Amino acid sequence: MSVEPAAVALGAVGCSAAGLLVPALVRRIPEPAEPDPGKTTYAAIAAGRTLPTVAAGTCLVAGGLVGLGVGLAWPLLFLLPLVPVGVALAVVDLRTRLLPTAVVWPTFGVVAALGCLSAWLERDPDALVRAWIGAAAVFAFFYALWWIHPPGMGFGDVRLSAVLGFSLAYLGWPEVLVGVYGAFLAFAVPGLLLAVFRRDRGVLKAAYPFGPFLLAGALAGVVLGEPLWSGLVPGSG
Repeated sequence: MSVEPAAVALGAVGCSAAGLLVPALVRRIPEPAEPDPGKTTYAAIAAGRTLPTVAAGTCLVAGGLVGLGVGLAWPLLFLLPLVPVGVALAVVDLRTRLLPTAVVWPTFGVVAALGCLSAWLERDPDALVRAWIGAAAVFAFFYALWWIHPPGMGFGDVRLSAVLGFSLAYLGWPEVLVGVYGAFLAFAVPGLLLAVFRRDRGVLKAAYPFGPFLLAGALAGVVLGEPLWSGLVPGSG
């Protein structure tokens, strides 16, 4: 993987600055019509004193990694804006175990529109076709998992999978494979290690939000998808 310092700097600085807006984004999410008394409100999450710092720092790292994985290329048009939104969704999911539809579907619309612009600027219609196929395929896969075992996955994860499937497939199929597999790996391994350390299999039955792991897996797909594929499959590089 060739490193383009300008792309890394652009991703890190731009996303870090956008990360400061994460509290404002969270604050603007509509509260449920019938709020659950046991759930933390979006306004309370947005008012957290450490949120701006944590969000900016996380966006700085994630944006730099996106720049590292993609380089100075047009797909940054939709990948970099996805970073602060992804951080906001991860924070909300960790606190409420919800991925608000009011954020996920508009994000998909913006990512798809910018993906179309990127494909036009690159003159690469194949990437756009692949992105739509990837969005449909990943969405169908997660929908099937949700349909088979609804308690194991929230439908917000299914919606988010379409956004990430589009973004990863635009880059290539290796990014999709690593991104999806990486999400499940990142979700499963810490819980397994904790269960072994505590000698308590009950840990494996506990419910945890999957959205942050889905987003982390997608980031791994952007950065590691092509290098891993090239290393594993002879002649693919």
